[in-house]
Amino acid sequence: MSTPDQRGLAQLGRYRDELVQPALVLTAIACTAVQWPDAQIAYRPLALPLFVLTALAAVASLLPWSRLAENRQIAAMSAYMLFSALLMPLAHGTFAAMFPFVAASASGIKLASRRAAVTIAAAGAIVATSTTWVLGQLSPDLVEWPVWGTLTVALPVAFGISHRDRLDAIRNAQRARESEAREAALMERGRIAREIHDVLGHSLSGIALQLDMADALRDSGRDDEAAAAVRKARAIAVDSISETRRAVHALREDTLPLPETLRQLAENGGADFVLEGEAGEVGPETTHTVVRAAQEAMTNAAKYAPGATRDLRLAFTAEQIRLTVHNGPATEPRDAELADGSGVGLVGMRERAALLGGTLRAGPADGGWTVELELPR
Repeated sequence: MSTPDQRGLAQLGRYRDELVQPALVLTAIACTAVQWPDAQIAYRPLALPLFVLTALAAVASLLPWSRLAENRQIAAMSAYMLFSALLMPLAHGTFAAMFPFVAASASGIKLASRRAAVTIAAAGAIVATSTTWVLGQLSPDLVEWPVWGTLTVALPVAFGISHRDRLDAIRNAQRARESEAREAALMERGRIAREIHDVLGHSLSGIALQLDMADALRDSGRDDEAAAAVRKARAIAVDSISETRRAVHALREDTLPLPETLRQLAENGGADFVLEGEAGEVGPETTHTVVRAAQEAMTNAAKYAPGATRDLRLAFTAEQIRLTVHNGPATEPRDAELADGSGVGLVGMRERAALLGGTLRAGPADGGWTVELELPR
């Protein structure tokens, strides 16, 4: 995601390209045309065609040049600069003096080659200065620009180059962010695929085992036990669907900061939440593993210890992240069908923790049950 400063720079660049340059060009053309009849114009038969050519070149510079070859871009900008530099001393006292300055700036913005842009701007300054000197020799009575004024014609090329560099940097940063976003999307898809693979792999193995057992029990005439195995397989299938939904939900939730995600999880489950230490930055894989372990522990507590008090504790140290989920003894009767889950959720979480170099322990404590996950930071 782009930052406000970067978006502001991009908007400024677009504003300058789309509004400022056209405004300067159109203002110079319109004002010069209005001033032309009454202004002091030297060699009008020569100055008028130069004004027309300069105006056409200025308007052409506003068009997109992306399809033009580089040599044609340089030729067009050179013509624009030449016409405007020749016109500047001839049309003294009019807005025609703006044209070479705008042309120098446009050279820096339009041309990819800095050397070409600087060369065109410097050549324009030399042409404007030389024409002013020659005109002063031929017509000493005419009021002309001072030499230092014509030499400054080349200066706006620096602003144009700086502007182009800034826009290029913004575009490159935007492309980099888009590339990072695509990479993040691919990683997210991989995480979803791995999680669903883990859930379904454990669940389908359990279902296959129960169905094989049911088939063997039926062949031996133990129909009641075979039916119980089939019901067990069905419970595993139902639990697998819930686990898959929770996996996808967790992958979406872990876009939030880890403490905030766990706090919401605790509130939704009626549990207390305690945060210890400074959270800092947590990687996506670690975040996901912690969230999934917390969800599994909370689900198991609801299944096997209904009505029990539950608390969730997240602790950060310099070396590790520790999640502790504890529930007290059950205070309500258990639902046999609800409590009859697959039994493989914590196994999968233990395997995931091991892949990250951590550990997951679960066992009785203080009359209830405690699940403790430790992962390196």
